[in-house]
Amino acid sequence: MAYTTINDPTDYFNTKLYTGNGSTQSITGVGFAPDMVWTKKRSATDFHAINDKVRGALKIVFPNTTDAEDTSSGCLTSFDSDGFSLGSNGGFNANTATFASWNWLASNTTASNTDGDITSTVSANTTSGFSIVSYTGTGANATVGHGLGQALDMLIVKNRDTAKNWRVWFKGFSGTERLQLDTTDAKTSTATSWNGTIPTSTVFSLGADTNTNNNTDEYVAYCFAEKKGYSKFGSYTGNGNADGTFVYTGFKPAWVMIKRATGGAGDWGIWDTKRNTFNVSNSIQRANTSDAEITLSPNNDIDILSNGFKVRSTTGLANLSGDDYIYMAFAESPFTTSTGVPTTAR
Repeated sequence: MAYTTINDPTDYFNTKLYTGNGSTQSITGVGFAPDMVWTKKRSATDFHAINDKVRGALKIVFPNTTDAEDTSSGCLTSFDSDGFSLGSNGGFNANTATFASWNWLASNTTASNTDGDITSTVSANTTSGFSIVSYTGTGANATVGHGLGQALDMLIVKNRDTAKNWRVWFKGFSGTERLQLDTTDAKTSTATSWNGTIPTSTVFSLGADTNTNNNTDEYVAYCFAEKKGYSKFGSYTGNGNADGTFVYTGFKPAWVMIKRATGGAGDWGIWDTKRNTFNVSNSIQRANTSDAEITLSPNNDIDILSNGFKVRSTTGLANLSGDDYIYMAFAESPFTTSTGVPTTAR
């Protein structure tokens, strides 16, 4: 049986829940020094926030809005050896509020990448298939190196300087197709976002779309390449039934994000095994909205299994009949490790 060389996926991705104290605190127990932290207040309305080491700890981009990058000394203040530290900002550390943080490891360092027409600054982890890329737009057709040495399965780009939509390319899309992380929009075509070209093993392509390549504007790109037993990027077709589609990932997921890609609008739903420790999994955060966490069974349910997940929803979030959905998932544990130990369902 095929297995992954990543026996413990929590060395590269981990969800950490915490409660705010309204002052300062260090969040530990992530298990590694994260390069990217995605934070969301669960108990009340507030923005999603992403901080990464390539841009610097104090710089924030917000997945649910078009807003340009913000800099704050009161939010995430440092990346630490086993987590991160926080200031008193309510969006990160409001007293008694509950929060989720999703943490990824890149390389804990940066390098200049000249594979593309535009020189980029990259923190790349080729073992886990994740890189953070910073670059400056030119306004003309160009390529940017991503450092993973493998064709991308998902690419997320945000203009840091100007209020613009997030652009998302996904495996199976053409070079003109995209989604937007901050909206419910279905897949549409914008030829200039990727210059009509899908990413290669070394670069992704850009046209003159100001969302991805405005002259002199600064950008950040989050790049993902699938790794067997650790991450999975794919699609399925909804059946509109509570006995929904089973999606095989080859591992027990720790975190799943699903987006309706065709047929109409749909939220970016996020499930994880820390917020729901048993099936059904029905506590949802939505990347495109500042809303608090919702728990609405049976309308937003999935079962997280030892080798994938099964959709239990009958709604547009994950399972309208005949509509296509994309998903990205990261492992809690591989189905079988390199030591031959199998994973059991929860």
